Amino acid sequence: MTNERPVNPRLNEDLRFEVEPGGPPRYNSSTDKPVQYLTVVDTEGRVMGYAWANDEDDAAGWVTRKAGGPPAFNEGILWATWLHEAKERGVAPSAALAEMVRDSTAGGIAHVVPGPLGEAPNAAAVVALADRG
Repeated sequence: MTNERPVNPRLNEDLRFEVEPGGPPRYNSSTDKPVQYLTVVDTEGRVMGYAWANDEDDAAGWVTRKAGGPPAFNEGILWATWLHEAKERGVAPSAALAEMVRDSTAGGIAHVVPGPLGEAPNAAAVVALADRG
């Protein structure tokens, strides 16, 4: 008689993960095409991060400036959520940036730097900008 217990065959099966359709709509998270971006600063003028957009690829995103530390990360959640909600309403990426500029106020924890939007060759360039300093 053996002390080995038989292995349940269900525990020996390979698991297959398949992406199911559904979930909330999201902008594409990257593009190799030119993007516009805005800069978000705190009340002291320190850069917290950047929101970028490209209409052609239906792409937009938020990039937290690493040097901003935990406050920038926490504030970034709000700005990323703003983008998610804009997509759910069917707003084009560049229009979402325009809403951020229009509705951002200097009275909060963070706000958009006034002036024209920045331009970058692609989303990766904005990520590199956030990684500096």
